[in-house]
Amino acid sequence: MKDQAENLRRRLELQKNHLMAKTLAILSGKGGVGKSNFSLNFAISLSKLGKKVLLFDMDIGMGNIDILFGQHSPYSIVDFFEDGLSLKEIMTTGPEQISVITGGTGLTHLFTLDEDKYARFTDEFGSLLESYDYILFDMGAGITQDSAKFLLCVDELIIITTPEPTSVMDAYSTMKYIHSINDEIPFFLVCNRVFTKKEGKETMIRLQNALRKFLGAEMVSLGYLPDDRSVSKAVSKQIPFILSYPDAAVSKSLIEVVSRYVNHGLGEESIIQKSNFLQNMKRYFLGK
Repeated sequence: MKDQAENLRRRLELQKNHLMAKTLAILSGKGGVGKSNFSLNFAISLSKLGKKVLLFDMDIGMGNIDILFGQHSPYSIVDFFEDGLSLKEIMTTGPEQISVITGGTGLTHLFTLDEDKYARFTDEFGSLLESYDYILFDMGAGITQDSAKFLLCVDELIIITTPEPTSVMDAYSTMKYIHSINDEIPFFLVCNRVFTKKEGKETMIRLQNALRKFLGAEMVSLGYLPDDRSVSKAVSKQIPFILSYPDAAVSKSLIEVVSRYVNHGLGEESIIQKSNFLQNMKRYFLGK
């Protein structure tokens, strides 16, 4: 425990002077909006740009990232907490050399860390912050009291919605809840499964206006993805659509979304930054 605490202090000190991976959570207000599929293809697209990417499946008990690319992972985060394996040992190499950590069925351990588990996780995670450009967390649908703490640790949030009124309302409620706890976390929005460009634009504008009027908050609209049969065909083939159908409308739209994210007005320096992830974990999980 003492050695782990010393390692954590050393890593926090290093972060003051070194650039670290950017951490971002991808979430939705409700299930069935294509969040995990987006997360996987988004990660692959970043990797194709030459970025080192780790995708962390945080969908508690329902993780399916490895199924989407047809490669069963022998280990999950459960093996880290229960069997003492390292984070690197439980990783799987996915398409385009992205790294993947699956969720398994016991991920609640991550949200109920005692000091020993916290120290071990943050010590190992600190080395990952130094090894990757992006660490993406594919969150479960909705927000629980426990998972909310984890969401507050990341540097940025990407919210996935569809044009359906219930999905839009759930996306707004999700942002409202997070904003009420921490009004400094940047929001990015992607509208999935749109039938027309007009529908996608109107959905974005509706959510942006609601955030401004009722919360005094802003978000960055990354764009929208069309309702494309290539997606379901790719899922059936267990090959991500950005690889199996690179010329499809949804793949071209995703490339535009990724480009907007990487270059969203903050320049190249925004790609890798001084991450606050470990400091935030100490604050929200241990109350220090």
